[in-house]
This record gives sequence, C-alpha cells and structure tokens, in this order.
Amino acid sequence: MNDDELLRYSRQIMLPQIGIEGQQRLADSHALILGLGGLGSPLAMYLAAAGVGTLTLIDFDEVDLSNLQRQILHTTADIGRAKTDSARSRLQAINPLVEIHTINARLNADELRAQITAVDVVLDGSDNFATRFMVNRACLAARKPLVSAAAIRMEGQLGVFRCDDPAAPCYQCLYQDTGEENTGCAENGVLAPLVGVLGSLQALEAIKVLLDLGETLAGKLQVFDAMRMEWRTMNLSKDPDCPACKQI
Repeated sequence: MNDDELLRYSRQIMLPQIGIEGQQRLADSHALILGLGGLGSPLAMYLAAAGVGTLTLIDFDEVDLSNLQRQILHTTADIGRAKTDSARSRLQAINPLVEIHTINARLNADELRAQITAVDVVLDGSDNFATRFMVNRACLAARKPLVSAAAIRMEGQLGVFRCDDPAAPCYQCLYQDTGEENTGCAENGVLAPLVGVLGSLQALEAIKVLLDLGETLAGKLQVFDAMRMEWRTMNLSKDPDCPACKQI
C-alpha cells in the first residue's frame, strides 16, 4: 500500500479492528451490486470510498428525472444516460483506485449466476420480488453471502443471508415466491433519506462480511419504521420446505 492509499484510508486503518491488513483485504475483495437506484447509490458510493477493490455494477435502466429525488449517484446532467455509465463516472471520481465493471443489461438466471461466482459478496438493491428470488437462488448456487435491503413508503428492512452456509436461512426461507408484484416505489412512493439509511447499512454489513468483522445480521432481519424511528430485529430460521434451498 503506497503513501496515497495510506492517507486516503487512514481513518479506517486507525481502527484496531481493520488496520493495514484489513484495508488490504478490502482492496483484494470483489463486490457485486445489483441495482443502482435508491439503495444501490449510497452502498456503491460507500464501498468505493472505503476501498473495496473491485465492484461489478448491474442495471439495465436509464436515469430518469423521477429518480433524482433519492438516487444520489446520478445528477440532472445524467438524465437519459445508462445508470451503469453514470455510476461508473461518479464512483471513479470518488475513488479512482477502485476497478469497476459494468453490465448494462437485464441478466437471466444463468448469466447472473456466472457473474456471482466471481465475487466475494452480493448486494441486492432491486425493487421487486422476482429479481430478489433470482438473486437469492444464484447466491445459493454459487455459495456467496447476500446482503439484501428493501425500502418502501416510510419503512425498510435489512438482512444478511449466508448462502455460503448450508445451515443458514436464505431469503426465500423468509418470503415465499407467490408472484406478488407492485412492491416498488414507483407504485407506492418512498421518502428519500430512507433508502439512504438502508443502502448505507448494506455497505456496512458488506464490509463486516468481507472482513469477518463483529456480528453481522446473518440469521436476522432488521425492520425500520421511519415514522416512529424504531428498529425491530427478528431472528430467522431455515425453512425445511424452502424450494430454493431444496434445489441446491
């Protein structure tokens, strides 16, 4: 690690739980972020700033005026631009030391699984159950940890699913695949700072997973009520009848 890197990451390196060794582990790590919207924006920015060495960004959408209320990776000048291109520019401006791969496409299950195989942690910032179930199954198949969050209206939730541990519950142990849709903010609305809170915490949990640091939310789900500023933590258990777990 050169002098510029030591200075850039000095406030993290000062932490006894991280130090130079931990910072180097981050530099050697590879995270995949699916969705560059309200959740993906802060989590991508914090992972890049913190020095996670390689980021793979997946999104098929373009920046729209209605995104800018909460998707802080993008600016008014980016309207009409692919979100992956906008995100790459912003993240490289934050930290040019990070290697960034972008995929501007809607991937099928096999393509997503192939991408996940190459990374150390997956962060799901999608806004619908169909995508979340597909990401969960791909993480199970590749045995990769998954950090998942969701936010809608004035509520959010966050969980870590150790898909690399056969004994741990997966996302579909929590939610059954009922085909339910219309769960995004386009149909229901969302308060801008709420996704910032959840996305930032996704980045925090991902760093803890990468560094095996402290106690993560593995096996737990945190639910946030922004109206009351209340957090609730629920313990999760593996569903013996989970169709996703059974297929692996």
